[in-house]
Amino acid sequence: MKQKSGKILRRMEAALLAAGTLWVAGVTAGSDTAAAAAKALAAALPERALRWELGDLRLDGGLSPAAALAIGESALLLAAREDVAAFQSLERQEPPEEDGETRAPVVMPVEETPVEPAAPLAADNGVPAKTLIPTDPSGYTVCGRVYISNSTGHELSVPEVQAPFAAALGEEGPQVLILHTHGSEAYTPAPGTEIVWSGDYRTTDYRYNVVKVGDEMAEVLGEAGISVLHDRTLYDYPNYTGSYDRALVSIRKYLEQYPSIRFVLDVHRDAIEDGQGNQYKAVSEVEGVGVPAQMSLVMGSDGSGLEHPNWLENLRLAAAVQQDILEHYPTLMRPVLLRNSRYNQHATTGSLLLEVGAAGNSPEEAVLAGRLFAERLAAVLQEKGEGAGHSKSGENGEAAS
Repeated sequence: MKQKSGKILRRMEAALLAAGTLWVAGVTAGSDTAAAAAKALAAALPERALRWELGDLRLDGGLSPAAALAIGESALLLAAREDVAAFQSLERQEPPEEDGETRAPVVMPVEETPVEPAAPLAADNGVPAKTLIPTDPSGYTVCGRVYISNSTGHELSVPEVQAPFAAALGEEGPQVLILHTHGSEAYTPAPGTEIVWSGDYRTTDYRYNVVKVGDEMAEVLGEAGISVLHDRTLYDYPNYTGSYDRALVSIRKYLEQYPSIRFVLDVHRDAIEDGQGNQYKAVSEVEGVGVPAQMSLVMGSDGSGLEHPNWLENLRLAAAVQQDILEHYPTLMRPVLLRNSRYNQHATTGSLLLEVGAAGNSPEEAVLAGRLFAERLAAVLQEKGEGAGHSKSGENGEAAS
């Protein structure tokens, strides 16, 4: 009897060890380094221990500890566990960004003064509108018209930032890849519009999310003679966590399949709110055109410890494009944000992350902004190509995957 009990005990220990090994492998699967794996494991262990204490022994997750405790008190809810988990995963709006960084909604910066727009809004969705512009250079690196908010440990040199950027248009094949790591990020349409939301200010309806902006940008660049690939995949749906990892896999495949690609534009939208949590829209005014959403460029670096040796080349591109846009539309762009995370911009020296408007902006305001950005981007890239020659440009702008 003792021998039989011992065999059962050993089998149980082996099963628990196997389950634990699988769980550790799952938690650390997306980590690039041993340090990142250890960090992911340390973050997951407390929650797993709490789940075991609550009797929620499943390894597939999907429920917060509080939700697991709540449904455990009801046989009806417990029977619908999978549906509850699926619903909860769509409602989570504060998942980790790449490199473990959490990006909270942006609160109005103290350095920017809100200005009431004088012109009537082209598409009034009832959300209060402000124009946000920097009024004090302190706290910024100022390069001509460009204000850079630097949250990294790097000191920026104005001459270095204003130096010519490396990426350039080539002669043949697709030149620009547009994609959306957070493609379900949506805008606020006019009251009464029928729309199915997949979360707070998120929808899979391409008419109201950032994919629509990408469509417009691809059309404008194409009209300018620049070949574009537009990836309309929703990398953040149904799961937000891991969006950057999934997008990076696709970026590398595109660069391998189309070596001619020099520029990768990751188009997002921001989420701006006041101190009370109320959403509002950020708008500009363009005489004779309308009221587009304001935009901002978010640039990555190696500040997280992950390899990104050419981040300055991307920042130079961002500064050059922003300088040109502000010369034509003085309030269209908010300050450039330089962050520690890479945002997949290590894939090529022609990478930009563009935030088009905010959750409070209307889809029409966002699409107009995307059109204006694409027009000026095309002008900047073509001007460089005319000045340097195609063969030389192709060498300097070779993508590194």
